[in-house]
Amino acid sequence: QVQLVESGGGLVQTGGSLRLSCAASGDIFNIWRMAWFRQAPGKDREFVAGIRWSGGTSFGANSVKGRFTISGDKNTVYLQMNSLKPEDTAIYYCLANRDGTADVWGQGTQVTVSS
Repeated sequence: QVQLVESGGGLVQTGGSLRLSCAASGDIFNIWRMAWFRQAPGKDREFVAGIRWSGGTSFGANSVKGRFTISGDKNTVYLQMNSLKPEDTAIYYCLANRDGTADVWGQGTQVTVSS
């Protein structure tokens, strides 16, 4: 089993920064990608950014490109969020994609950006 624990969320003003962390524990050997998703009230969960252990990162919404950075390793993944906007307000979830078995989600961390 893999357990994911997110942290680093909170309340920040427009233009501020936050760094989210996702700590993975357990059977992490078969994780091939870690990713961040977010879900705002009344909206679908959307892909924010991902990092593959074979190399490379990817970003979802154009609105986060140039503002968000993903980094880390199989133990901990970070999402550095700069120049935050009210529309970034959401619950942010960490996802571990695993070979040959079910993916695992974290419990989520709330990010609120005040205007």
